[in-house]
Amino acid sequence: MQTSYPHWETVPTRWKDNDVYGHMNNAVHYSIMDTVINTWLIREGGLDIHAGDTIGLCVESHCNYHAATAFPESLAVGLRVGKLGGSSVRYEVGIYREDRETVVAEGHFVHVFVDRETRRPRPISGRLRDSLAALLVEPG
Repeated sequence: MQTSYPHWETVPTRWKDNDVYGHMNNAVHYSIMDTVINTWLIREGGLDIHAGDTIGLCVESHCNYHAATAFPESLAVGLRVGKLGGSSVRYEVGIYREDRETVVAEGHFVHVFVDRETRRPRPISGRLRDSLAALLVEPG
């Protein structure tokens, strides 16, 4: 349900997002999800993607497609956390038409946070953990 997303962003489609069939290519849905997630991590979680000791690696992703969309259209993208573990997090993303009524796609990403050099898991802590906890939605 669209009201169960604590964070929303509006994402415009681009001319290059359309495929030869005249609708947004499936890979663009993943790009939108990845962009909204990483924007949150950088802005709210303080993740330093260029020089920080900790980075997030995507270890799982999935997308279900419900309706076609195409340029020029803006999309409402909802973000929540379905599970927050010690070093991993499962994000759940809903991509809707701008009115937030029609679901275009729903998906999830799982990040494992690791040491940049060793690629070994690191605990999610501090500002990063707080920002993810703010998105946590209890299963209902």
